[in-house]
Formats: sequence, structure tokens, C-alpha cells
Amino acid sequence: MSDKKPVVFMIEDDPGMLFLNRTNLARHGIETISAESLSKAREMLSKPFDLILLDILLPDGNGLDFVPEIRAVTDVPILMLTSKREEADIVKGLLGGGDDYMTKPFRNEELCARIAALIRRAEMVKTHGREVTKGLLKLDTLTGRAYLSGEDLLLTQKEFALLLMLAQNEGKLLPKEHLYETIWNQPMAGDDRAMRKHLSNVRSKLAGSGYSISVSRGEGYCFEPTLE
Repeated sequence: MSDKKPVVFMIEDDPGMLFLNRTNLARHGIETISAESLSKAREMLSKPFDLILLDILLPDGNGLDFVPEIRAVTDVPILMLTSKREEADIVKGLLGGGDDYMTKPFRNEELCARIAALIRRAEMVKTHGREVTKGLLKLDTLTGRAYLSGEDLLLTQKEFALLLMLAQNEGKLLPKEHLYETIWNQPMAGDDRAMRKHLSNVRSKLAGSGYSISVSRGEGYCFEPTLE
């Protein structure tokens, strides 16, 4: 994310949940605005924000029915919060234009990680367009999926984010600290084992793509064409 603090628009009628989420997000450098009903939310859709945190059960309507109204005004990511576990409800929200969902109760750290990932993905789409193509390799920044000759590589969220960042900087050596801090949104603090494991998985899946990820010991990683 950029130096500017991201803003999350919370649509939630539970004062306790609003306070908890506002406090938690503030600790992660995220500002918030809020509305406790759909009617109030409609009045605030013209305000600037980077993501909507949408509760499903609201006093004056169903948040799922509000998703198309949001999409008519803005394309910012929508993360839906629900205590309803019925698959039909979740599918309806995603098909209506929602980007992700979490069922209550959820862990605060996971909420912040989901929000950061969705905002980062939206910024990538704005900056680089929806697709990044490198030979037989295609990265869809909107869905977070990578394809090799049309076959889904089934990358995890972190694996995709690492590959995308490297591919967008083809031929450049990216310091491992910079990669880690950008993708994990926290200092590396000397331990890069998690990142090395993710990158090892990505490298093994690039076979036949015409590209590889080279390693410079102690320095970083570089996405580059495979030498013939």
C-alpha cells in the first residue's frame, strides 16, 4: 500500500463490533469511517475510502441486497461479515459484486490481513491493469490466480503476491527485506523462512513457463527469462 493511510468504510450496527474493529484497524495504520444502517451508508457512499467492511444483517435491510447499489457507485473491494453460514447467502454476495467474506467470530489479525490484501490487489489493478502476461504465464490481479498455458497454478495468496511483485519487476533484483515487508506488511526481523518456502513452491511451478526466479544469496530475488 502507499504512504497514505488506507480508509475502511465500516457498515455495522453493533457498537461493540464497531469499536473493536476501529481500534484493531487503527493499530495497523488503517483509518475508518462508519455507518450503522443502510440508509446512513447510502448517504456516505460519495466519501473517499479504499474498502467497505459490510455486515450482512442490518436493522433496515440485508447487506447482500446493498452490494449491487455499492457497485453502481464504486469498485472498491467489499469484504462481507456474516454470522450466517448458508452457502447460498455467501454465493449471492460474491456474485453480486462482493470480493471476499468472513464468518463471525473471526480473528482480528486475519481481518487486518484480508483487508490489506484486498486493498493491495485493488491498487495493483489500478496501476498495472487486470492481467500481467509473461510468455505462457498469465497473472490475473483481480482474482489472484496465476495460469500457465491456461492451467491454474493453484498458488496461495502469498505465493501469488510474491510472483506478481517479481514479475512486475522483471530483470530487477528485489531485496528480500523489501519483498517480505511489502507482502507481509511487517518487518522481516531477520527470519525469512516463510518467504523462502513460498518462493520455493512458486519456483517449482514455473517449470516450462520460460521464466524462473533466480536467487542472489543474502541479497534478494529476480524474475527473469530462463536461459536456453
